[in-house]
Amino acid sequence: MSAVQARAEVRPSPEVEEVVEEAVAPPWMTILHNCECHTFEQVVKQLQKAIACSEAEGWEIAWQVHNTGKAVVKIGPEAECVRVGNILASIGLIVTVVQS
Repeated sequence: MSAVQARAEVRPSPEVEEVVEEAVAPPWMTILHNCECHTFEQVVKQLQKAIACSEAEGWEIAWQVHNTGKAVVKIGPEAECVRVGNILASIGLIVTVVQS
C-alpha cells in the first residue's frame, strides 16, 4: 500500500426531523343568498354583526348579493362559518354553509 492510505470514515448522520403531516380539512364557506325580503340597511347591519366588517364593506357585499344572487361572506373553519350563518339567519336572511 502506498504511503497515503485512503480511509473511509463513517460519520453518524444528523438526526432527521420526522415530518408529520396533519390532514387539514378543506375550509368551509358561508354563502349569503338574495331574498328580496330585507332592506340593504338591514343586510349591512347584520353583516357588520356577523363578520365585523365596515359599513362600506357591508354595502359592497349587499350589492354583490343583489346583483349576482349570492356572495361568499366567510371562509374558514366549520364552527366559525356556522356561527356567521346563524347570525345572518337570525333575521331571516337566506344562508348556506358548505364545505369548499
